[in-house]
Amino acid sequence: MGRLTAAITAVGGYVPKFVLTNQMLEGMVDTNDEWIVTRTGIKERRILKPEEGEGTSFLAIKAAKDLIRRKNINPGEIDLVIVATATPDSMVASTAAFVASEIGAKNAFAYDLLAACSSFLFGMSTAASYIQSGRYKKVLLIGADKMSSIIDYTDRTTCIIFGDGAGAVLFEPNDEGLGLQDEYLRADGNGRKFLGMDAGGSLMPATEETVKNRKHFIYQEGKTVFKFAVSNMADVAARIMRQNDLDHKDVAWLVPHQANRRIIDATASRMGIDSSKVMMNIQRYGNTTSGTLPLLLYDYEKQLKKGDNLVFAAFGGGFTWGSIYLTWAYN
Repeated sequence: MGRLTAAITAVGGYVPKFVLTNQMLEGMVDTNDEWIVTRTGIKERRILKPEEGEGTSFLAIKAAKDLIRRKNINPGEIDLVIVATATPDSMVASTAAFVASEIGAKNAFAYDLLAACSSFLFGMSTAASYIQSGRYKKVLLIGADKMSSIIDYTDRTTCIIFGDGAGAVLFEPNDEGLGLQDEYLRADGNGRKFLGMDAGGSLMPATEETVKNRKHFIYQEGKTVFKFAVSNMADVAARIMRQNDLDHKDVAWLVPHQANRRIIDATASRMGIDSSKVMMNIQRYGNTTSGTLPLLLYDYEKQLKKGDNLVFAAFGGGFTWGSIYLTWAYN
């Protein structure tokens, strides 16, 4: 019997039906397909329309139910539901609590975790800690965001980047030494002036003026955010490899946050990882914020093998960033 580790044992995912293409955006803002693809790598993104469903919880429930169906588990056995999100249904009632009730996780406690685009990465650390403590056996971690709810579709610096989507993973105990091996997580609160949303929180409650002045949409200083993201994502990914004596040949997959193709390429280059080992779906989904990492696992699951070493890396507003080293636990 080896040491108790926390392993991912199942994945699920969901993206909305409506596809917002670059060509459609050309009619909304001053941009074009070539400009978007060259600078971001994005060709299209998914948007949750009211006729399909409402709110982040809709996406999270869909992803969770997909996981439950594919894993064939009894939701009543789930001990904890964490919803990693930057766009909760509301500012007071927990989105995770509602999701847990809707999927039948009647014996679970639940809460939201918000760390911008690093939310799911930080959630992995949290879920694994609960498992490794020996207190819980099944922790459902969902990364879900309806970014279209906070996007200004007249602002080309943000509207071309983000999409809606959700992914889910189940963490369970493992005695073979598989699962989460190490982590390096960081935050710098000074970064919130470069990427965030001014109104809607306690610092700037909603008023007629905040709505009129479009303060309830996210903004970013693109060049500053890009610079910090490239540097920090690459640094932490390289550091996690050094901490664990990993050579580029030891890493089966880089699982990078899908913010920008150039940031992903820079991270892979710093790690010495060939592009064939880089998970990528930004061209189809854009940046789904908390949903990017689990959606990568969902899309690449059939290519993963037991024992594969995965390096996760993310960077988000606030600023938040980090890297996690995990060994895949099933075929």
